[in-house]
Amino acid sequence: MNITKDDLDDLNAVVSVKIVEEDYLQRVEEVLKDYKKKAKLDGFRPGMVPMGIIKKLYYKPILADEINKIVSESLMNYIRDEKLRILGEPLPHIDNEKQIDFDRDSEFEFSFDLGLVPDFSLNISLKDKIAFYIIKVEEPAVEEYLGDIRKKLGEFIPVEKVTGDELVKGNLKPADHNDELPEEMISVEDTGFSIKVINDDSVKKLFIDAKPGDQIVFDVRKAFPNETDLAGLFKTDKTKTADINGLFQIDIKEVLKFEDHPVDQALFDKTFGEGIVKSETEFREKLIEELRRNYEYESNYRFASDAKKYLINKAKLTLPVEFLKRWLLATNEKLTAEQLEQEFNDYNEEFQWQLIKDQLIRENEISVSDEELFEFAVQMARNQFYQYGLYNVQDEHIVEYARGQLNRKDEARRLRDQKYEERVMKFMKESVKLDKKEVTREKFRKLFEK
Repeated sequence: MNITKDDLDDLNAVVSVKIVEEDYLQRVEEVLKDYKKKAKLDGFRPGMVPMGIIKKLYYKPILADEINKIVSESLMNYIRDEKLRILGEPLPHIDNEKQIDFDRDSEFEFSFDLGLVPDFSLNISLKDKIAFYIIKVEEPAVEEYLGDIRKKLGEFIPVEKVTGDELVKGNLKPADHNDELPEEMISVEDTGFSIKVINDDSVKKLFIDAKPGDQIVFDVRKAFPNETDLAGLFKTDKTKTADINGLFQIDIKEVLKFEDHPVDQALFDKTFGEGIVKSETEFREKLIEELRRNYEYESNYRFASDAKKYLINKAKLTLPVEFLKRWLLATNEKLTAEQLEQEFNDYNEEFQWQLIKDQLIRENEISVSDEELFEFAVQMARNQFYQYGLYNVQDEHIVEYARGQLNRKDEARRLRDQKYEERVMKFMKESVKLDKKEVTREKFRKLFEK
């Protein structure tokens, strides 16, 4: 076997693998012998098929398969042994037009294009300056956060009458005879709707001051021209509402108004767990802590975005563009050449960031242990529950959820990549000069509009 590398330029190379008979013959013969032992053909006992027939039937596909394995193994070993840093994966040489003839040839040559990682240095130091935004926790934000929690934990309560935005519940039936109406829609028990959803003002007025026990007759099509709303009212599919029209009567059983949860001990317990918070002052302090944590996450997210851009600009990497385009098209069946041209700048930037990140990890010996990964998975699981307003989920449930995430290979890989990126950004915050800027939440969010 002979392997050679031809450097086309600093970013592209061609590796050729030449296979001779002694490289593959023994392997092919071993596979043929194994086939002979297992072969079952009419007229022969198992394992007694003559080798001549086995070769005639299987020699060519076995030869092709074994040569492909040898070439793949040899190429990967060569890349590893020569410590070649490549982008993507080797691709068949673009100009290789020679046809392989397994019937006549005993020597075979295969050529592969490689995209090479360019040499670069970063030299991170305190001379590098990157903005870090500190978001102020202001009273309006605390009130908004409190309002969100109260709304999330609020409920509908009975009230005496309709004033404008209540929920009306009752039994619905036609006010006049309608032969075209499906039988199951002649009477709908325990249905309901919000007064705010009614589309027609004249219909809305019919319900103002209505009380439980009242009967209101209204035109359903004027009230609910939207098929989805109408289907909800009649507890059916919107494909079945075409024949619903005319006057209907609702016998009102309940008038309900949504009330935000009062600021009381029950709210404190539902939010943070029983007995953890015992006063409104403590509750607000907890909310401020939560906001600070959320803002810190947003600040770090912005820093990571700014640091990536800074490092990409500093590294000034040039990549083997044409090779990368070929590789992306070869490995993404759904990606078209037109889409690739439109999106390649994003791909190119991501390739550059991955190279920069890998170099920072390697040069600064950044690592993530299994224990650290597990702790990170637990933290991410807890944050996920928080996003849904579940602040008092028991630790054993969070731990069980995190373990489940790590048991899935793709999810475990994603979490490990996230943790490595977090470590890289921690290194950056400790190694560069942070240009700290205190801003309001409104001003911070406007930064993302630029």
